[in-house]
Amino acid sequence: MTGAPPPALELCGITAGYDRRGRVPVVRGVSLRIADEEAVGLLGPSGCGKSTLARVAALLHRPAAGTVRLGGEPARGWRHRAPRAQRTAVGVVFQQPRLAADPRLTLAELIAEPLRATGRRAESAARVAELAGAVGLGGDLLARRPHAVSDGQLQRACVARALVLRPRVLVCDEMTAMLDASTTAALVAVVEDYRRRTGAALLAVGHDRPLLERWCDRTVELAAASGAREGAEVRSAPRAPADTSAD
Repeated sequence: MTGAPPPALELCGITAGYDRRGRVPVVRGVSLRIADEEAVGLLGPSGCGKSTLARVAALLHRPAAGTVRLGGEPARGWRHRAPRAQRTAVGVVFQQPRLAADPRLTLAELIAEPLRATGRRAESAARVAELAGAVGLGGDLLARRPHAVSDGQLQRACVARALVLRPRVLVCDEMTAMLDASTTAALVAVVEDYRRRTGAALLAVGHDRPLLERWCDRTVELAAASGAREGAEVRSAPRAPADTSAD
């Protein structure tokens, strides 16, 4: 008899980041498990370490202590030093698309960037066309650079970029914070369609409790800045159907 499969993402006793004085960790001793096909929302006030924890989960920030496991395997490096199989297993969407996008690239080049970086340039044309349709980037938008599109259009390209390598885990760090309601609904629908088809896990970070509780299977809340950053589950319920209206 075989045991249960390992979680898609597991954070064990993570301590990371420091305050302005460099003395107190922003995140201290946080543990979190996300199974395949599961969506978990991470809530908390500004400054509680949500984004720091998201970057640790995405292998973009080395923790001071603790372990990150992807599919049961401990992380063996951070950022470009992470093994390719682990680095490409996580797709990330950040809050501010203009800080996450190279202004020299067209939207098509932005979406294809991870394919080129992993030596899969031959796949880029078909994959970019597929994802551009999924996120609602039509017409001449793919030929434009970031300065020539809106924040919502650029975030659509960033979502497509996060999906281009078919990740097993998605980390959405305040993905919709700068978007209007219709664009938010459209991008949540894109992420959920991808998850339904692939079984990917989701860590959705934010401060919009109604959105995360509607979107996710359960939510986890980090303590306020004055307390220990222990994750505490505050809700566990079936995910309600997401609003799939498009703009």
